[in-house]
Amino acid sequence: MQDLQNAIGQTLTFLNGNTVTLGNCGTDREGEYLILVHAIVRQGAMNGPHSHPILQEKFSIVEGNMRFMIDGQTILAGPGEQVHIKPQRIHQAWNEGAAMLLVIHEVRPPGLHWSMFKLLHRLEAEGKLTAKGIPRNPLWMGLVWETMDGYIAGPPRWIQRIALGGLGKIAGAIGYRV
Repeated sequence: MQDLQNAIGQTLTFLNGNTVTLGNCGTDREGEYLILVHAIVRQGAMNGPHSHPILQEKFSIVEGNMRFMIDGQTILAGPGEQVHIKPQRIHQAWNEGAAMLLVIHEVRPPGLHWSMFKLLHRLEAEGKLTAKGIPRNPLWMGLVWETMDGYIAGPPRWIQRIALGGLGKIAGAIGYRV
């Protein structure tokens, strides 16, 4: 948690102009939390469908419009609205409007979410991601998968744990670092 507290206020700016800022982290009566602020400048998908076994997320829309697909149900949210995603729910999000989307993203517990964004930012800056933001090298893919604190929708979880988790362990063993 100390590493996160030292990074409060840090902003990652991606090549497409999107930013992620570490807004806050700490512990309150509900437990440990992480607050991220996303500024999404382009319309479209922000992530692929996925789920988290333990993490729960709350998205508070400040500006723009955001669409969610949660377990097959579509939810549209605009300024002043919040969307809660409980553990185990398969979800995906989009910037629905042509204008910028500004959203406050609360993650409980923090898991490795900030590390995931930092790793993706670094890989992008080094030219190691495809145009869709997927690591070109399977070993990096294994490390990114480990930091997402969850599972990609589709492939069985046990296959992801063996294949992607195994790649992450190999990457770490030979010196790849988040």
